[in-house]
Parts: sequence; C-alpha cells; structure tokens
Amino acid sequence: MLLVLTSALFAFSPQSVTSRLNRSALRTPAQQVVMATQDELKKLAGYKAVDDYVRSGMVVGLGTGSTAAFAVERVGMKLKSGELKDIIAIPTSVRTKEQAEALGIPLVTLGTHSDLDVAIDGADAVDPRLNLIKGGGGALLREKMVEVCAKKFIVIVDDTKLCAGLGPSFPLPVEITPFCWEHTLRKVAACPAAAGCEAKLRLGSAATGSKVDGTDPAVTDNDNYIVDLFFKQPIADPVALAAQLKATVGVVDHGLFCGMTTACIIAGKDGISVQTP
Repeated sequence: MLLVLTSALFAFSPQSVTSRLNRSALRTPAQQVVMATQDELKKLAGYKAVDDYVRSGMVVGLGTGSTAAFAVERVGMKLKSGELKDIIAIPTSVRTKEQAEALGIPLVTLGTHSDLDVAIDGADAVDPRLNLIKGGGGALLREKMVEVCAKKFIVIVDDTKLCAGLGPSFPLPVEITPFCWEHTLRKVAACPAAAGCEAKLRLGSAATGSKVDGTDPAVTDNDNYIVDLFFKQPIADPVALAAQLKATVGVVDHGLFCGMTTACIIAGKDGISVQTP
C-alpha cells in the first residue's frame, strides 16, 4: 500500500526546514521539496514518524544513524514541550544513548522492558516488499534485538534508499566474532544464497558503512567485527540468505531485516509517502 502525503509535508515540518523551503511563496509544495537537501528530507521523515506513531506513556525503541537521529531529536523536543509525557526509550547504540541522554529522554534496557510499543529507525536499502538492509552504522545487532521486540517498527528513509532488489545499492553487513574472523568471512561468502558476492572485512570506524577510513578492523559496540558483502546483482532470496547467515557458526547476526517493517515513511522530491506491506 502506498499513501502520498505531499500537502501534509509542511504541516509538521520543523521551522528550520520550512524557512529554507519557503523562500518563494509562489512555489508549490512539490517544487519546494526539490530544493531540500538530503538531511532536510531525513529530518522530515524522522519528525513525521514521531508525530504519527509516538504517544505519551509508550516504550519507544530509538534507532541509530543519520536519519534516526532526527527522530530521537523530535522525541526530545516533544518531551521538553510537554506534548509527550511518561515516555521511556531503549537506544540501539552507544551514540544514540548519548544523544538521548543529552536531550533528557529517560532510558531503560531490554533487561527490564522487553515489550516495546514502537521502534523507529532508518535503513540503508529498502526493497519493494519493505525488506531492509541495515547496519551501515555498525549497530545492526542491537537494532535488531530492539526492533524485533516492538509492536510496530517504523522505517524512515529518503527516497535514495529505495531499490528494486537488495544488494547492489548497499553492501550487506554481517557481524561476526573476532576469533578466527578469516575463517568466518570465507564461510559467510560461501553461503549458497550469497553466490557471487565479494566479502570484505570492514576497516576503520564501525559507523562508516563500507567506506574504509582506517587500517584496523572496525569494532562494534559489542566488540565484534563486521564483514560487508558486496553484490553486483540483487539477492535472489533475502529470506534464505538470512537463514543461512544466522546458521553460520561465528556469525552473531546480519543486516537483513525481512518481514519486520510495519510502515516505511519516505521523503522525496514529490513529498512524503508512506508504504505498508
């Protein structure tokens, strides 16, 4: 299901975005969005997710990454203004925890709250069935642990993240144990459903996706390594690959989020659209 909400875009837009987009009163909403930067589009999607799905008294999962940071920001704003009350949240990474603490958002863990009302997070790639690749920021394990516990999982992206099939547009991250990582890398690449992929150990910062910014292995918040799988062709069966990766000894978890999305909020040049499975 696809719902386009172009006219609603400016009803919830933060002032910093609308002031930029409304430089000329003669522009239509769609023309105004064309002028938006990618960060502005991410902000619109993040704010809309909180406005539409977060209510007072909820337990909320806070995602990780440049888009999810805007949702965290919005939760903090609405708590400060009094629009939201009695919210508690579970962060999916150390940096999200630090952002939430700075905004005064009360935090708990899955250890005390295993049932979440909603989780909001970005994605690195979204296919037509709303299956996802996540983990460009290196937080895929904690993200999945939190988001699988939510009654609703709301994905927020700009339209550059949409793809016809998972794989070619963004490499698939796989979190593995450091012990004998070379062996695990080979086993991961040998999964039948991953045929044709190139496996590379992520180097440098765990939060830079597949971009190399150092010479040492990237280390996650859980002290693990990440192997990125590069595909030239779309993954034929993401569900099968997810099962094969999970069954590989040495793999902690992977960045395939299949069948988890409740709704995907997409910000693009034509406005805001909402897709559901």
